[in-house]
Amino acid sequence: MNLILLGAPGAGKGTQAEIICAKLNIPSISTGNILRAAVKEGTEMGLKAKSFMDAGALVPDEVIIGILKERLAQDDCANGFILDGVPRTIAQAEAIETMGIRIDKVLELSVADDVIVERMSGRRVCEKCGASYHIINKKSKVEGVRPVRRQDRHPQGRPARYRSGSPEGLPRADRAAGGVLP
Repeated sequence: MNLILLGAPGAGKGTQAEIICAKLNIPSISTGNILRAAVKEGTEMGLKAKSFMDAGALVPDEVIIGILKERLAQDDCANGFILDGVPRTIAQAEAIETMGIRIDKVLELSVADDVIVERMSGRRVCEKCGASYHIINKKSKVEGVRPVRRQDRHPQGRPARYRSGSPEGLPRADRAAGGVLP
């Protein structure tokens, strides 16, 4: 089964993806995670993405599409996947359609802005392994792990992310049946 989870950063897409992935035994493909992996690996697309990510801005479509295409070609996606945070624009939705990828369901998570601000402010990540934590809702249980706030989670990085939080690709979900987004 191929699923898309839509919603603003901090809406809970990653949390819901974990639950669904465990039940369906399929990978969750978070654009944030695959972008950070590309940056860490120093790939051409990763280096392009880095400057946008450091500024808390959304990464351009061509970079997202390139990294997504590489990820969906991996063997663990053969039986399905969850896309977490993509498509965010009509161009990304059209690229998924052009790739010939069938999407079975689209789920949109809608959360109040003040709740998102609270969630985003408390997010932390382990610098060594990339595991996600929250200072209230999901504390590290591992001795010695001191998660840090990612640069794009600092208050000065939030405004651009929140203004961009309503995916421009949502109108695509309203298209007639038979398109990439049912």
